[in-house]
Amino acid sequence: PPPPQPPQQPPPLQSPAAEKPKKGSRRERGHEDVPRTRLMEEFRNKKAQRWELQDLVGHMVEFSRDQEGSRLIQRKLEGLQCTDNEKDMVFSEVFKEALGLMTDVFGNYVIQKLFEHGLPNHRKLLATVVKGNVLALTLQTYGCRVIQKALEVIDEEDQTMVASELDGHVLRCVLDQNGNHVIQKCIERIPPQNVTFIVQSFIGNVQNLAVHAYGCRVIQRILEYCEDHYEVISPILDEILDNVHILARDQYGNYVVQHVLINGKELYQCAIIERLRNDSLELAQHKFASNVVEKMFHYGSHEDKTIILADLLRINADGTSALHVMMKDQYANYVVQKIIDLADDAQRRQIIDHIKPHIATLRRYTYGKHIIARIEKLHTMNKAAPNQ
Repeated sequence: PPPPQPPQQPPPLQSPAAEKPKKGSRRERGHEDVPRTRLMEEFRNKKAQRWELQDLVGHMVEFSRDQEGSRLIQRKLEGLQCTDNEKDMVFSEVFKEALGLMTDVFGNYVIQKLFEHGLPNHRKLLATVVKGNVLALTLQTYGCRVIQKALEVIDEEDQTMVASELDGHVLRCVLDQNGNHVIQKCIERIPPQNVTFIVQSFIGNVQNLAVHAYGCRVIQRILEYCEDHYEVISPILDEILDNVHILARDQYGNYVVQHVLINGKELYQCAIIERLRNDSLELAQHKFASNVVEKMFHYGSHEDKTIILADLLRINADGTSALHVMMKDQYANYVVQKIIDLADDAQRRQIIDHIKPHIATLRRYTYGKHIIARIEKLHTMNKAAPNQ
């Protein structure tokens, strides 16, 4: 028989000292065992005193890790009176601990200011610290901010070097709460031909990424900043089109479809409208898809608007139309209001004539009252127009 197992020991009671530290505290930052120097104690006790960077010589790293100390260094670095010698003085001390400061809750801001306001050689040297650590920094709460700032100010060669370290890790970064911001910054700041690997990572994954809180943002950045490189983004657009019925109804995907309708090439605008317009009533009654229907009418051609409107005004066998249903719906009534606003004069008269016989009925519905209010507002504006 197997030997008897020793009784399982209960987990040790958590002492007050072992409790989760308060966010931003010295313990939370891992500084609890680092005693403050006399200068730091003096600084914290005499905040009213005017402190200069020269006063911090030999203590730049310690002050960078302190909330008020970090703010002091930041203010001085971005000030117009800060000399190149003072910037070099800060950099010479901070550079030795640069990687650690990049992931520090307060130190990261000092590194960002050195990227932004430091000398050209400072940016170049800090870029060498980032090299080999881009992925880890990208996924870290404070490190991702440093990478974003770096991408804004370093030269194209260093930008491309930074981005290249994310090759093979794009999807992981896109789905990460920190990493997605870095991928967006790469798309915004680096020439598209240098980050084609980002777009290629999306191919075959567009639907899954478009319905993700972070993924939908990155797709919109790709469509926005690579719009002149049609050959790069056409596979992305094709996948959006193939999945447009799913995306239009999704809480995140609908934004991607709206983006194409607002900013996309006419070819894709027309293709989306053609695929969705037969479902206008159902989509208009959907919490998320209703926004897409509004954009279809807004950015569609005159022919598209005419077809959509004809479908909505068509009288069914029971004497009702799609527009009747929409006017009483909690989401679709907003679509009707938007259509009234965007319609040309002839279309608007057609809509109002269709609505007038049902005004008494509409007054009994909360959402119907919105439609009546919109029509009355337009009527008042039209009466006042000739007198202006």
